Amino acid sequence: MTRPDVPWSKRAPDGPWDAIVIGSGMGGMTCAAMLAQLGKRVLVLEQHYTAGGFTHTFARKQWTWDVGVHAVGEVSPRTMTGRLLSRLTDGQLAWASLGPVYDAFHFPDGVELDFPDSPQQFRANLIAAFPDEERAIDDYLHAVRQVAGAMKGYYLARTLPRAWAQIADRTLGRKAQAFLGERTADVLARLTSNPRLRAVFAAQWGYYGSVPSRSSFAMQALVVKHFLWGGFYPVGGAEQIARGLLGTVAKHGGWTRIRADVAEVLVERGRAVGVRMRDGEELRAPTVVSAIGARATVERLLPGSRGAAWSRSIAQLPAAPAHVCLYIGFKGDIRQAGASGANQWFYETWDTEVTGWDVSADGPVGDAPVLYCSFPSLKDPTHDPGPEQLHTGEVVTFVPWAAFERWKAQRWRNRDEDYQAFKQRLADALLKQLLRHMPGLAPHVAFTELSTPVTTDHFARPIDGSIYGLEPTVERFANQALRPRAPVPGLFFAGSEVTTVGVMGAMMGGVLAAVAAEPIGAMRQVLAASRG
Repeated sequence: MTRPDVPWSKRAPDGPWDAIVIGSGMGGMTCAAMLAQLGKRVLVLEQHYTAGGFTHTFARKQWTWDVGVHAVGEVSPRTMTGRLLSRLTDGQLAWASLGPVYDAFHFPDGVELDFPDSPQQFRANLIAAFPDEERAIDDYLHAVRQVAGAMKGYYLARTLPRAWAQIADRTLGRKAQAFLGERTADVLARLTSNPRLRAVFAAQWGYYGSVPSRSSFAMQALVVKHFLWGGFYPVGGAEQIARGLLGTVAKHGGWTRIRADVAEVLVERGRAVGVRMRDGEELRAPTVVSAIGARATVERLLPGSRGAAWSRSIAQLPAAPAHVCLYIGFKGDIRQAGASGANQWFYETWDTEVTGWDVSADGPVGDAPVLYCSFPSLKDPTHDPGPEQLHTGEVVTFVPWAAFERWKAQRWRNRDEDYQAFKQRLADALLKQLLRHMPGLAPHVAFTELSTPVTTDHFARPIDGSIYGLEPTVERFANQALRPRAPVPGLFFAGSEVTTVGVMGAMMGGVLAAVAAEPIGAMRQVLAASRG
């Protein structure tokens, strides 16, 4: 049952609507809130039983976990994105710092390195770990700053009408295109011959899901820049993001409808005019925004476009890896066991080209090459652990979609015994590996549950179960069809696939979709946030 204090429900008011947004992830919510503040009556459609996409939360017994918000940068009032997000939520969304260290890396041979909330300290930590590589470190940080400065022109170029696209890319987007067109491994190889330093430079590739030999260097640089001033977490939990953004939609006459399964974007005389729901209901609006991912849109919601060259070019782009997440409920003071607001990364290898955990339903299960560990209850200053000291943890690693695809058609919570046994083997292996690194947590483990790629597919329906959507490769960023203004008039793409990966990447995808749909009004919103 939907709680009465949230701005979404199974039913929505009657139209007419000025805009329909498909999907309530970060990109869809941002676009909807911007359009709402411009006086548009917006209907957001979400097929899940709750809103928020990968920003939503869920509960089991006494514990509540987020599903995709572990650390977010650039949300403070000193940043344009932070100020814009505050405006879009009427100042109701607050953020707590993860502390002076937001990511702690543990490599083989006992090598440990903290990523701090200060660019000066970040440089100092790198030089302390690699004293003979000061020039390479400075050159790397200089390249990061260059990428960050070049992206404004790139984003502006992406919002312009398609008739101007090539000229805009060659002028406004020229500097960014140079970085987007280089692979991370190639750039790092030019900077240093030290394989361990290259591994440290690329250590955060898990935030975007593409190894150095495949990823665009611009994506790597943007992640580094994103966290230069630290990581943050929503006060009150990740659900507050949806409450704030979708609350703005509701305040301006719009609404978010959950359990609303869109079957098709309606296209008449070459123009998007609304959507057809799975039950046959038709909803119409002059502006349609798809925030479910560009490839998912063309493959599932636009049957008439599948033969078009632009549609085929998107469909050929690979998805980023799928993942598993072990959700852990603790009882006791886990801080004494080494847990904190900082995320813990445990690398079992220096090889940054290992794409994920080599698992199969029939074979042995060894160590995952990397574990990403988050403790959400220690990040939220409003969390009350109570007398039992109830806390939460999450252990994430990448896995191949192919190992789970056979169970895609089976119903959630009703999958066969083979799946349940496989899932339990993976959960046991992940917990064992975590406790080897953090043995003090062992007596506090009171509950575990594993989420797999078919769980992700059931609730969010991304391509191949990927939490990050399309892999951020050089080829992805060279694709001319991945723009917020879709080739179908009246249709817009929002979310990370038209910008960059992550919560704030998806937010910027929503911003660009709003700017493309309502250039004058939405650009004024962005400029106002830019000025402070």
